[in-house]
Amino acid sequence: MQRLMCKGKIHRATVTEADLNYVGSITIDALLMRKANILPYEMVQVTSLRNATRWKTYAIPATEGCGKIGLNGPPAHLFHPGDLVIILSMGLMNEAEIASLKPQVVFVDEENQVLRVEEHDVIIQEQEVKPYE
Repeated sequence: MQRLMCKGKIHRATVTEADLNYVGSITIDALLMRKANILPYEMVQVTSLRNATRWKTYAIPATEGCGKIGLNGPPAHLFHPGDLVIILSMGLMNEAEIASLKPQVVFVDEENQVLRVEEHDVIIQEQEVKPYE
């Protein structure tokens, strides 16, 4: 069985620009992409902390260290400069891949500079299933 797992996350990044006329995607500082285990053209989910909008698009790198988080194309109607967002990278994995998964969570400051990176363990626990009574 394959499960959709979070493999990386950029937590509370600040949108720096929104360009309605650009042809889709999210532009992300290349350093943040690397730290969060996001590859160029990988699909990501972007969630707004302002209005709870979730948008799926592909990531393209901006210059490393620039702090850019740019929503391009249609999401420019929903995300605006100054908005805080969470960017999730996900992947379909089997049980063996999940057992070695260590999601990277990247925390950033107001200028989208890395504060710290946390590596998490995925703990798979056998759970007893109790019948409904």
